[in-house]
Amino acid sequence: MTTKAANDTLLFFRAWLSAPLRVASVTPSGRALSSLMTTEISADTGIVIELGPGTGVFTEALLQRGVAEENLVLVEYGAEFANQLSERFPAAKTFHIDAAQLRKLPLHASAPVGAVVSGLPLLSMPLRKVHAILEGAFSHLRHGGAFYQFTYGPRCPIARPLLDRLGLKATHVGWTFANIPPAAVYRITRRRPRDAAVGAA
Repeated sequence: MTTKAANDTLLFFRAWLSAPLRVASVTPSGRALSSLMTTEISADTGIVIELGPGTGVFTEALLQRGVAEENLVLVEYGAEFANQLSERFPAAKTFHIDAAQLRKLPLHASAPVGAVVSGLPLLSMPLRKVHAILEGAFSHLRHGGAFYQFTYGPRCPIARPLLDRLGLKATHVGWTFANIPPAAVYRITRRRPRDAAVGAA
């Protein structure tokens, strides 16, 4: 393990000790999960919002996919992580705010958001907060944009009634058993009018 990786793991563990429900894992996500989370994202995606970047594991993967650092918007609630992210990715826009305040994020309309990558522990959050996060994310996402969420559980971490209420649908992207623990990734997108009609039936 490199010194950087060891320092990141220690920072993550300390953050987990102080707020286990907010951090939800004792170590940063692995390379296999980072690859799966970003597999559908490229330089053509445009602006990418990352929620709960932590030590920047997914951020690094996004850069490797060709996303320009200045096209990254990092939303991190933990001060210990936000400070490190600002130093490590100076060209990115780092916001030290709660993801539930996403709708208030000052983004330029001329630069539409193509994807939101979420490392947030949605299963440990109140339904009202998850609703606010999703509503805020899709207020910035362009038509055809997607919200990516991973989970350690057996199904999508966003309940079907909430997806229905917001006019969204979840698609399973894949599993990675190389991550510890194994994880699945879901793509959340707006339903087409026909999908919405079927869901309401």
